[in-house]
Amino acid sequence: MTLDKNMLSEGDVNLDNRREKWVKSHIPSETRGILERDAAVFLHQSLSTPCLNVLESCSGSTITDLSGKEILDFHGNYIHNIGFSHPKVIEAVTKQMQTLSFSTRRYTNEPAVKLAEKLTSFTDSLNRVLFTPGGAEAIGIALKVARLVTGRHKTVSLWDSFHGATLEASSIGGEAMFRKDMGPLLPGSEHAPPSNPSECPFQCGNECNLNCAKYIDYILEKEGDVAAVIGETIRSTPFIPPPDYWRTIRKACDRHGALLILDEIPHALGRTGKIFTYKHYGIEPDMVVIGKGLGGGIFPFAAVLARDSFNDAVKKHAIGHYTHEKNPVACAAALAMINVIEQEGLIERVCSLEPYVLEIIQHLKNKHPIIHSVRNIGLMIGLELRNAETGEKATGEAVQVMYHCIQNGLNFKLSMGSTINLTPPMTVKKSELDRAFSIIDKAISEVC
Repeated sequence: MTLDKNMLSEGDVNLDNRREKWVKSHIPSETRGILERDAAVFLHQSLSTPCLNVLESCSGSTITDLSGKEILDFHGNYIHNIGFSHPKVIEAVTKQMQTLSFSTRRYTNEPAVKLAEKLTSFTDSLNRVLFTPGGAEAIGIALKVARLVTGRHKTVSLWDSFHGATLEASSIGGEAMFRKDMGPLLPGSEHAPPSNPSECPFQCGNECNLNCAKYIDYILEKEGDVAAVIGETIRSTPFIPPPDYWRTIRKACDRHGALLILDEIPHALGRTGKIFTYKHYGIEPDMVVIGKGLGGGIFPFAAVLARDSFNDAVKKHAIGHYTHEKNPVACAAALAMINVIEQEGLIERVCSLEPYVLEIIQHLKNKHPIIHSVRNIGLMIGLELRNAETGEKATGEAVQVMYHCIQNGLNFKLSMGSTINLTPPMTVKKSELDRAFSIIDKAISEVC
């Protein structure tokens, strides 16, 4: 089945029967029974149905299925910054549950205050915080703050982006998979082309001339009343904008009175080699949204960091008011996770592994003509597959490579139809990286 290119997504889209066929061929009957029960009670959706397997345990870089098979997980839904089931996070969560397991909204608690103080200490001027149970809710808060601060409602975001699956997050998102057939979305949600050299509408080639950033400046000037520009600092696929991209947009926002909101839900807190990804660009946004790994790989948890000057504009409104806003157990998990990153020098470790990874993926590109481009920043890694003769996305081959790798012990996300998207934890061993790339090398050799 050939997918409409506009229906490609950050994840692997399951609109044909290939996954079902694979399960029948490779999954034991006992496990298939649970998968059938799962399919019978959950609403089906294209990015996660039917389920691929049944998991029994997870630890470090590894997930283990019901039959005892261990699989390197370089997907992890971006939550395993310090690996799965880190003992220090489990210890902190267990200890917190024995005293204060929940904090009702009219009270605060020390873990929440400590976490807010810790997160803001990493920034220059983002010294106000709100916590939420998930990233999409945090995006919603950021949009509300932008409206209250500016008195405007319009936004400029990017095509192919993903900010969450709620209606408001889908409105500013740029994937048809989350927008199609949804009816009216948020008014004033303008979109611009992303910084993606592989599909640049401005035909920049390998030398980006920043036309995509200049186009956002053009929109801001023509609209005149945009509340905020919102984008993923890097697209988690990954698409990595050039050094001047966000600097150009920061200046444009300042010139036109728009706020800059950066979504770092999948990659903040060290994966890219910086505690916040925007620090690679020498700017600071007006708000940054984080999540995924913030919960220590255990709790769903997210946060919005914003400027102190915004406090007066929002203090008379209820812009979040989530039941688990200051969940002490989630905050304890987050604090333990950040402590592990600092005490074990994991950001420095990511920086030391980055050139090693680049050397390996460049070698694979030289070996396999189907690898059109490779990109990495820290431990965010992408290998884009395209037909070497036609330049078309090699979507069919990419799916085959994915299943081949899963069967041989490596799990990853397939993004935008043809990009092998690898996000190992910051604690990954060199031997695990070597094993993962060996599996990919073999899969591409056999499939292509």
